[in-house]
Amino acid sequence: MLSAVYRKLALALRGTRPPSAVARGYLLAPGVRSFADESKRAEEPRTFHPALLKFLVCPLSKKPLRYEASTNELINDELGIAYPIIDGIPNMIPQAARTTRQNKKQEEVEQH
Repeated sequence: MLSAVYRKLALALRGTRPPSAVARGYLLAPGVRSFADESKRAEEPRTFHPALLKFLVCPLSKKPLRYEASTNELINDELGIAYPIIDGIPNMIPQAARTTRQNKKQEEVEQH
């Protein structure tokens, strides 16, 4: 029985025929009632939900992050780096982060 459902789903994904009611149920995201709702949802820009901050930490220092709404970034003040948020999803890859501070030599020159 389950293999028949997967077969129907595979055919629907290939576009050979319109998806059946069962396949549509598997294709829709949780909480979406129809494909019309899904298309409306896709047009809305996705934003970061600040409640996720209690679960996210910096992958380098393992310290909590701060959300900066104006730049749409997660900031690690200790290391001076900012992780971008793209379509509501934080990009926590260290190579994708930008530095928020100038290098230490420039900071020292400015302080003196």
